[in-house]
Amino acid sequence: MLDMPIRFAFETSFGVMRRRYVPLLTLRANGLEGYAEGVMDHLPLYREETVPGALALLEGQLLPRLLGQSFATPEALALALAPYRGNRMARAMVEMAFWDLWAKHLGLPLWRVLGGVRTGIPVGVSLGIQPNAQATVDLAAGFVVQGYRRVKLKIKPGWDEEPVRAVREAFPGIQLTVDANSAYTLADTAALQALDAYGLKYIEQPLAFDDLVDHADLQRRLRTPICLDESITSVADTRKALTLGAARVINLKVGRVGGHLEARRIHDLTLAFGVPLWCGGMVETGVGRAHNIHLSTLENFTLPGDTSSASRYWERDIIQEGLEVAGGVMPVPDGPGIGVTLDRAVLDRVTRQQTTVRAGARPRIDDLPDQPPPDEVY
Repeated sequence: MLDMPIRFAFETSFGVMRRRYVPLLTLRANGLEGYAEGVMDHLPLYREETVPGALALLEGQLLPRLLGQSFATPEALALALAPYRGNRMARAMVEMAFWDLWAKHLGLPLWRVLGGVRTGIPVGVSLGIQPNAQATVDLAAGFVVQGYRRVKLKIKPGWDEEPVRAVREAFPGIQLTVDANSAYTLADTAALQALDAYGLKYIEQPLAFDDLVDHADLQRRLRTPICLDESITSVADTRKALTLGAARVINLKVGRVGGHLEARRIHDLTLAFGVPLWCGGMVETGVGRAHNIHLSTLENFTLPGDTSSASRYWERDIIQEGLEVAGGVMPVPDGPGIGVTLDRAVLDRVTRQQTTVRAGARPRIDDLPDQPPPDEVY
């Protein structure tokens, strides 16, 4: 478990984030290591999963059932994870670390194994809620000068049209979007309709985190496309959302949907529907950021994502490579796997808890009065 202070206070409709508690998983096999990080929060604010719950599931169930076994492909590993419902962020950690390990075994960068088509990723920036409209404009100005391809503003009821108007007037030609993080209801339709006047590329997740039906209703009342984020956890969710007309854009976060396999299925479905994708971020370290970059090389990621420069968030990242944007484009790491290596000195400084699970460990099912056999799947 890593304790990563953020360089600035990042305010959204959830609250203010000043640090990230990051579960980092290392899988080892045949002298190689595969890395992935968890994107769940310490509290269930974004989705239901939490860091403590994910660690308990990983240490007590998922890893003991998988370690010591041989899996020829990520698809084979996915079959072993399939009996466990939900908990997609925890399962994604195992699946994504295996993808990194597998690609390193093949001697290929992950983007080639995934089927990517580009070596540079157009990038946007996400701006937290600022004290006032002028502060929002001033912050946006710095990123416009740096060449970021899209500016996204966090909004909430009572703080929406004012910052949007100010930024649009200051930068009439930029691609501008907003993200509500589920802060509105259908009762706020008029406030959301007011944003139609500002030429937004999309309004991200205005309504409840688990809703599709109300988003479809709202989309019929808006000219601006709705982009779904929290509501999309699987290819099944995506199909339902697109069939209902609940979204015209999808924010695909690989950790939220359970890993790269499900992310590719969602990619292929949206491509068939003609609905564009972009890759969102969860304030990841360089490990999660590298996974996001490789995923974003797939064909239908046609809108700028949230993989901005790592130095924006961290004084020192936990990887040795600098993942930095130049001219609004993030280059794709070209080494085997995710193409980054851990900075052990930094990692030692930010590690607050470390657990080793070895092959042969037995799954734990705690606090059950009649404990079943340890190899029984629940």
